[in-house]
Amino acid sequence: SRAGSIEMVTADHTGMDFLFPSSQTALELYETQFGNPVKSEIVLNTPIVLYARAPVAEALLREGTAWEENGVCYVDMEKLAGCIENGTAWSEIGLPELYGNVTVSTTDPTKSNSGNMFAGLLANTLNGGQTAEAEDLPGILPELKEIFGKLGYMETSSSDLFSQFLKMGVGAKPIIAGYESQLLEFAVQEPETWEQIRDDIVIVYPTPTVWSSHVFIALDEAGTLGIDALLDEEVQRLAWENHGFRTGVYDAPTDTAQFGVEGVAEEVTQVAPMPGAPVMEAIIAALS
Repeated sequence: SRAGSIEMVTADHTGMDFLFPSSQTALELYETQFGNPVKSEIVLNTPIVLYARAPVAEALLREGTAWEENGVCYVDMEKLAGCIENGTAWSEIGLPELYGNVTVSTTDPTKSNSGNMFAGLLANTLNGGQTAEAEDLPGILPELKEIFGKLGYMETSSSDLFSQFLKMGVGAKPIIAGYESQLLEFAVQEPETWEQIRDDIVIVYPTPTVWSSHVFIALDEAGTLGIDALLDEEVQRLAWENHGFRTGVYDAPTDTAQFGVEGVAEEVTQVAPMPGAPVMEAIIAALS
């Protein structure tokens, strides 16, 4: 049965052998409410990235908010957050054909993990690039609420947001926040469609970014078998080659060229820890 990561760990677990949320924050919340599980393990990883239409990425590169290094596009999160907060118009960065102000479309951070993680990433950004702590919240929350208040309608599903981004033109969703694995998986699963749109989609790595770590939480001994199965070398290889998850626990090289997606970072090195569960709970409450 499916449920959001936060909802999953706080619900009734009767009759369940395991939980499989897509964030460590969810594990922390579980431990706060129920204590340590029988066993838990991170089995899949993917960083939070931005997806931009090519003209948007080019504009960000031109005006210095983004830069390119070894064929990979990176964005300065502090500058990008400043553009959103200050109400910078698209026309001011050389995109007069786009209506309104610079924004990043994201899922609802109170319901969806990718939006929740983007909120954590923004909190760190507003905190000078340092992981946000409880004592930092009074200075961060007003700005965070202002930024999310300008994002308008937010999808509740990461896959729905990604699908809308791919289907709609540059005017609808110029930039979205999502998982790196989404585009890599799409290129594998839908090669013909990817071939048609590949020149118009640019993957942009926030600096720094945060990892979305998919944690398997075993609630009983039967559940621990799921951890063993998912950490099997063959399963981990498939997770990378077919679905774009950076597993890193098997010997096969993570060759990004196999996906046919340009601009994928060989290694993701600029990473900040997500704020802890109590801080994220406060952020969720403020944005609700």
